[in-house]
Amino acid sequence: MKCKKLTALLLTAAMTASVLTGCGGGQEGTGGSTATSGPAETSGGGQNETAETSGDGSKEITDFTMFIAMPGSEINDGNEVQEIIAQKTGVRVKETWLTGQTAAEAVGTIIAGGEYPDFIDGGDGQMALYDAGALVAWDDYLDKYPNLKEMYSDEEWDRFRQADGKIYWANIFQNTYGETKATTHNDEAFWIQAKVLAWDNYPEIKTLDQYFDLLERYAAANPTMEDGTEVIPYTILCEDWRYFCIENAGQFLDGYPNDGSVIVNTDTMKIEDYNTSETTHKYFQKLNEEYQKGMIDHEFATQTYDEYIAKLSTGRVLGMCDQWWDFAYTVNDVFKQQGLDLQGCNYVPLGLTIEEGMDNMWHTYGDTQNVANGVAITTSCKDVDKAFQFLNDILDQEIHDLRFWGVEGVDYLVDDDGLYYRTEEMRMQCSNTEYKASHLCPYSYLPQYLGTSRDGKNAMQTPEQTSEFFSGLAQPLIDCFNAYGVTTYVEMIGSVHKETGPWFPMYSFSNNMTTETPGGVAWAKMGEVKHEWLPKVVMSDSFDGTWNQYMEAYEGCQPQDFLAEMQTELDRRAAAAQ
Repeated sequence: MKCKKLTALLLTAAMTASVLTGCGGGQEGTGGSTATSGPAETSGGGQNETAETSGDGSKEITDFTMFIAMPGSEINDGNEVQEIIAQKTGVRVKETWLTGQTAAEAVGTIIAGGEYPDFIDGGDGQMALYDAGALVAWDDYLDKYPNLKEMYSDEEWDRFRQADGKIYWANIFQNTYGETKATTHNDEAFWIQAKVLAWDNYPEIKTLDQYFDLLERYAAANPTMEDGTEVIPYTILCEDWRYFCIENAGQFLDGYPNDGSVIVNTDTMKIEDYNTSETTHKYFQKLNEEYQKGMIDHEFATQTYDEYIAKLSTGRVLGMCDQWWDFAYTVNDVFKQQGLDLQGCNYVPLGLTIEEGMDNMWHTYGDTQNVANGVAITTSCKDVDKAFQFLNDILDQEIHDLRFWGVEGVDYLVDDDGLYYRTEEMRMQCSNTEYKASHLCPYSYLPQYLGTSRDGKNAMQTPEQTSEFFSGLAQPLIDCFNAYGVTTYVEMIGSVHKETGPWFPMYSFSNNMTTETPGGVAWAKMGEVKHEWLPKVVMSDSFDGTWNQYMEAYEGCQPQDFLAEMQTELDRRAAAAQ
């Protein structure tokens, strides 16, 4: 389970689109150097950088580098908002992104080179950076930078401490400032196109069986799109860490929240394994049945993430199980640009359970603190204080507005009551890939807030501005929400409000497991077995036989070692919160 990605995610990824560059290029090894009016200096990564001052000569600009172990879009040099931020903060950050490697492979390459970018979010490779001594401890800096310090309470900051007792990073995607304004279910769900629900007069879909029944009936009656291309009733993403799209639905279908790698039974306070549960067995049996009926994309087992996103972007796929941040910010912009949103191709979430009448907890209300990884400053950074100052400065409201709203008068307007809004032309412009690359700069893996702006009126980020949210909806989505009597995606999924507990989420522990412990070895082997066998289980002509083979291979991984270490961590977290 790698749902932390963003945990991310990420509403902030709304400003990014296609993947361009990643690890291995020269920029990752370039440390920050303060620009001057003198000769070029050699930065931490050994590259020469040209000195630079601002237009009026009043502020020196430091060029820092950042590698993010996630796919993303590199913005253009000279990006307009980035330059405004640079003039105001004295810092410009060159971001590079993951391409063609896993996060662990990319981070391993950087560590082997011995030179690091100034900032890094290593994803699954974060602990390797810590073990290599590549990261700067935050403990001597946090109190100097109040914007950064206030993102967490002292107790929450302590959760980031590593084995040596120090803090080296912060995960900054789920922090709410002021009142929550959530409109989007940023987490996992079974998604379905609005037009499919409209076709059946907006039925109540509560279970997995009902969901696939609707997909089957719709595809039989509507086998092609308006342009004649064949629809795909359901697809699955299995690639690399994103195999959560096939792997972890069993916990949700049983009514549990996203602890990711395990179930926490709050009645007994015991760790349970959803991989072997009766519900997970039923879930895969259903996928197998639908595959045999031709309802599941025959390319699902081998498609890459890019192929998956390209497929969703055509509007052909009626449904899938995924995290919103993993697909929506790219796909929805394509729908808007191509008019597919007006055809009802946008996806809405359904909080399915295995049996009707069960509560669902697909949506987690409030902030989720994932301590497994986050933004870090490396030992190659030549000006650590300025790097921390920048992390602090980009949380100033003026800079935060530039990142997530853009330039006033260009990307948004302000009404007589002080509320921000966009015209339809502005919305269309801000969904355009070229415009985002040349003009918008969200710095999407650096500190940020959701919730209410410091003015007490506006949302920190555009998707959470109530008026902007509704104004940006295509008519089929408006019709869908009206039919179900809801006003947001959060209400659409209908999860119960229930305290998750101080241990939540447990994946923040399992995602940093290493093979230095028996549980970590088991965890790695379990992942390998699931990657190999779950697609086979779905495609098998003999489900029972293949499932039994899978279970035999799974038990050979010694999952009890993993579960025992997770139980120890659960007990520790629960005791620490008392």
